[in-house]
Amino acid sequence: MENNIDIEKSKVFIIVEIIEYVPNSVVIKTIIKKSTGNISVVSFDSGETLTEKRSPFDTFIQVIDGNAEILIDDISKILGIGESIIIPAHARHIIKANERFKMISTIIKSGYE
Repeated sequence: MENNIDIEKSKVFIIVEIIEYVPNSVVIKTIIKKSTGNISVVSFDSGETLTEKRSPFDTFIQVIDGNAEILIDDISKILGIGESIIIPAHARHIIKANERFKMISTIIKSGYE
């Protein structure tokens, strides 16, 4: 489930509160979407997984609630609240929710020309 939301610019907000958990779902809310990249906040219910994929760009992931399992080229990393990782461009990766969690995903689509 993906949707874009309008965050009022210059207004303070609490990122973990702008997305809810939905049973048996992964919810993606795009905060900023530009041709040069995007920032999304994502919630995963326990047991949910984003299927394996590759991105042509580095992807910065920061966990903002719960714990995430991220497999990068078959190497598992467990991230807790406040922890971050950069998934390298072209790396195979899977994001798994062994328990429910929320994260921020940032992709910058420049510097690869």
